[in-house]
Amino acid sequence: MSADGQISGMTGFGRADGAGHGWTWSVEARSVNGRNLEVRLRAPSGFDDLERLTKAAAQSRFARGQASLTVQARPEAGSAAVGVDSEVLSRYLTLARQLVEAGAAPPTADGLLALRGVVSADETAADPDALAAVQAAVAATVERALDALQVSRRHEGAQLLPVLTGLIDRIEALVTAAEREAAAQVDAVRDRFARRMAEIAPDAPGLEERVFLEAAALAAKADVREELDRLTAHVASARALLTAPPAGRKLDFLMQEFMREANTLCSKSATVPLTSVGLDLKAAVEQLREQVQNVE
Repeated sequence: MSADGQISGMTGFGRADGAGHGWTWSVEARSVNGRNLEVRLRAPSGFDDLERLTKAAAQSRFARGQASLTVQARPEAGSAAVGVDSEVLSRYLTLARQLVEAGAAPPTADGLLALRGVVSADETAADPDALAAVQAAVAATVERALDALQVSRRHEGAQLLPVLTGLIDRIEALVTAAEREAAAQVDAVRDRFARRMAEIAPDAPGLEERVFLEAAALAAKADVREELDRLTAHVASARALLTAPPAGRKLDFLMQEFMREANTLCSKSATVPLTSVGLDLKAAVEQLREQVQNVE
């Protein structure tokens, strides 16, 4: 999560490598859009505590998005703690042959050894302190991979910011245009009603007073000042949220409010120009809503 006022995206990649205690390992972290924060970890057998540490590390950095981390770890060459589970390896080989027959690429030795359960470190597993030391070292590498992922997501946020700002500017300009059109709407409603009444009953007694009263009622129904005021407030809120991340969820909700006011504006419109502006406004809000789906 950004503490410097910079929005972040939810798509990114990070990688970090490490070695120690007779092992070498690599960590890859990827993330994509998600309504909430979800963290998934794939790690070799025996690294049971790593999932808890990984989730805590991700939660301290991110507010939402689907993050997937893969840890590949293997003992260094010559390590006395190496063991291969031949039964597990045989099952993987059987499955690999089926995939090759279906057109997949043949597996590599490194790839097979990295699969869960194939390689075990008997001596390390028998020594809780040694296993804890390996997991602590791998956890530190997970932290670095998540740091790299965070940088990647902030880079996406930096690219999103001018797009979001431009769309908010567009919405603000359309609200201003709607205010101009709405100011002329009352006269248009009154004139239209007066012409219609004059055509239907030109000699009706009290026509002028009737036109005045009915036109006033119609104009009240077509009054969109409240909608325009709320749209103006929403524009200000959107600008503020862009400087106060993480703001993705709040922006999601704000998009619903934007669209609600734009729909009401169109339904109350009594003139073609105002309706046209309202439709353009709805289109701009929809474009903004689509981009907001990428914001953390």
